[in-house]
Amino acid sequence: MDIELTQPAQARIREIVAAAGKAGLRLSVKEAGCSGLEYVMDTVDGPAAGDIEAAFDGFTLYVDAESYTRALTGLRLDFQKDMLSSAFVYNNPNQKGSCGCGVSFSV
Repeated sequence: MDIELTQPAQARIREIVAAAGKAGLRLSVKEAGCSGLEYVMDTVDGPAAGDIEAAFDGFTLYVDAESYTRALTGLRLDFQKDMLSSAFVYNNPNQKGSCGCGVSFSV
């Protein structure tokens, strides 16, 4: 799996997973929004059928295989924080467009 998590993203995911008392984070996409797809993150106790797994310090990343093939190959996930906000930032080489509000994207 060629999804990259930056150190800040790993640290934030580790915090989220620990606070939820779960084993890991599941990443997928769903059809939504005006551009077609939306990222989905869920804390989980284990993989769903067919998930791709990658172990990190303190958590496991589970990626929906269909989402990976369709839209997540080569994704670089970062977490950025400043004085006013914090957010995960998806640097996706498959993304061809996005909606004006930045919630959904197309591949």
